[in-house]
Amino acid sequence: MSVLETLWVPEELSARVPAEERGSGRDDVRLMVSRGTEVSHHAFRDLPGQLLAGDVLVVNTSVTLPAAVNGRVGGDAVVVHFSTRGDDHRWAVELRRPDGSGSTLPRAGGPVGALVRLPGGEKLVLEEPLTPGADRLWWASVSTDVAGLMRRCGRPIRYRYTVRDQPLSAYQTVFALPSPDGAGSAEMPSAARPFTARLVAELVSRGVQFAPVTLHTGVASAEAYEPPYPERFEVPPTTAWLVNAARAKRAGRGALPWKGGGGRRAGGRIVAVGTTAVRALESAAGPDGVVHAASGWTDLVITPGRGARAVDGLLTGLHEPEASHLLMLEAIAGREALYRGYAEALRRLYLWHEFGDVHLILPDDNPHSLHC
Repeated sequence: MSVLETLWVPEELSARVPAEERGSGRDDVRLMVSRGTEVSHHAFRDLPGQLLAGDVLVVNTSVTLPAAVNGRVGGDAVVVHFSTRGDDHRWAVELRRPDGSGSTLPRAGGPVGALVRLPGGEKLVLEEPLTPGADRLWWASVSTDVAGLMRRCGRPIRYRYTVRDQPLSAYQTVFALPSPDGAGSAEMPSAARPFTARLVAELVSRGVQFAPVTLHTGVASAEAYEPPYPERFEVPPTTAWLVNAARAKRAGRGALPWKGGGGRRAGGRIVAVGTTAVRALESAAGPDGVVHAASGWTDLVITPGRGARAVDGLLTGLHEPEASHLLMLEAIAGREALYRGYAEALRRLYLWHEFGDVHLILPDDNPHSLHC
């Protein structure tokens, strides 16, 4: 049970349009910073001032796919959410029913053998539930190349808290890199959305380093709040080396000591940009926290009992109280700090979901120095 399930998020705190439609740009969102139980409030453009030279930001390079495609089951209209491509070329899919506004509502899955007619005369057949006993996500065979179908007929997945469809570009982050095989994420790795090229350049100029990973996230329906299921990931050798070097250097000098007489502190913290980046990096970390180059499938669920081994901090959006991601946040921030941060976000009317405000969770390495 999440520590936040006693909190309630009013519907009006859902971010209904991208930040650039509400303000001056993608980075025109708010940034809440938690250091232990101390909470402060900033603009996202202030992020460079919250990080230190030598800190490493781990970013997910997965592109967002136009994963929603119209179809029909018998006489009923449906929307197919293409979630994850399996090694056998089948796809994990979720069938939704259109709500008349361009968004969708939940729909019972199945049955086995159900035929979905897709644009251009193509077909999809449901074969078995992704998880035995559950019926939301199904493995399905498709009569055509799905990447091509999505390019021709797909659009980004969106939910009812947003007011209209947005172009695919609104769901791409500055770190997104096309995959040679056309793979990508069904839903945007949204914690990185507020970054701009200018902000990245400023961070680099201040000595903050970027380490890429890839995790192709699947469908995580807003109504389901299920634990994540297996997803493809990759941690390249250069990222493993960079993370290990930063952690070793930091461990060798202790927790963020003062550097010289200028009052600057040395960094070396590993800060993941988004829960997907945490999941990828932690899937490649051993019990000692050493990260190894790795790729394949991960079914890792990070809980307070398991803890985070390689990650020190996290930049993330605000999650619903029922979301399974909150166990990961609690593992990184601690129960009391997480509750206090979310209570502050509600009090200050922060905006939720992929177009909303963001939360930076940092370790309270030197609480006395932070107040000096």
